[in-house]
Amino acid sequence: MAALAALLSAQACALGAATGNDGPPSKAAAPCAWWYGIGDSPTARDVRLAAQRYDVVVLNAVETAAMRQLHQLNPKIKVLVYKDLSSTRNYQGAVVGDQDAAYLPSGLGHQSSQREHPEWFALDTAGKRIEWNGYPMHWQMTVWDKAYQRAWTEAVTAEVTREGWDGVLADNDFNSLSHYSPAVLAGTSDVRATDRLLRDGLDEFLGVAGDALTGAGKLFVPNVSETHLTPGRWTAHSRFGGAVEENFGFRDAGGTGELLTFRGNEFNELRAQAALGESLLLLVTRTREERENRAGYASAALLAGPRTCWTSATTDDYRDPEWSQLQASGLGEAVETATRRADGLWSRRFTGGWVAVNPTATPLAVTPPEGLVTPDGDPVTTLELPAADGVVLLKPRS
Repeated sequence: MAALAALLSAQACALGAATGNDGPPSKAAAPCAWWYGIGDSPTARDVRLAAQRYDVVVLNAVETAAMRQLHQLNPKIKVLVYKDLSSTRNYQGAVVGDQDAAYLPSGLGHQSSQREHPEWFALDTAGKRIEWNGYPMHWQMTVWDKAYQRAWTEAVTAEVTREGWDGVLADNDFNSLSHYSPAVLAGTSDVRATDRLLRDGLDEFLGVAGDALTGAGKLFVPNVSETHLTPGRWTAHSRFGGAVEENFGFRDAGGTGELLTFRGNEFNELRAQAALGESLLLLVTRTREERENRAGYASAALLAGPRTCWTSATTDDYRDPEWSQLQASGLGEAVETATRRADGLWSRRFTGGWVAVNPTATPLAVTPPEGLVTPDGDPVTTLELPAADGVVLLKPRS
């Protein structure tokens, strides 16, 4: 617990340095909105809406003009640049002919790495480079190599400082190579050893990059995967300004089980970070149906602190700005911490309403506080909350 407390304290220092926020955090409110805008170049309308709706926006490195316009329209907004930790890329746009593009989706260029540091490309046991399945021309790099870590960090810190980004969203801080390739890395004995090499390397890499970017007054926010499998990993990897949970409220067992986010120690670590209120907690829920929208938003509201932001994701490519009507429901500020019943139901009261989440795989009976209505205005007295579902109820508006 002492180690956990120290890491949470480091989070507070990191975000304070990066944002210039030396005062006390604001009150815990309903989740703010953010936009993972990496699927396409934003239109002028996208930028105007983003400045009005979102507290945090993530853009590709080439979108410097949009970043500066967002800062002009909303000086309080945080605009992060997308950079991949684990790959270099040689698709058109990341390279121009035999040269790297001026602005990269990765920290280092594929072409310059190939010419000057071919040893930075990870190899499998047959001595071949590893191209990610489903992502053509994305190449796994040696994230455990100290020289690679330093070069990535120096290049990204220089770019972020020069261009005026508020920080970095560092993608692919992953738990297992198996999501991208079945390969076994050269020098390791099996898949388990491969994943251990990658995880240990990323643990070290995060410290190198996080220290440098925090020292430059910038946020460093990794997209951390599967932290429910490793207690303490979320806390450790979010200590430089926050982290992203890209599968928040994901339902296990092919969409028939419990909410995976509540398994293991992850939810407790998310709660601790959110309650501290000094680092960004950026949550993404895949919302192909209304149940996922409700469960995702309500789960985010259980966590909500001063810097907890949530977004739905109706597509996989993040092409369009996302917005759920629940984000405009008017929950207001939290008046209590989230509480859990013995049967697993979580709930929390707000000045403007109440939320509940059933993260289990079985339906649960719920009696909400009196006088509340659905977002459509229908009164509710009792309900049966289905498995892996949530509910948002509000005080009637006059």
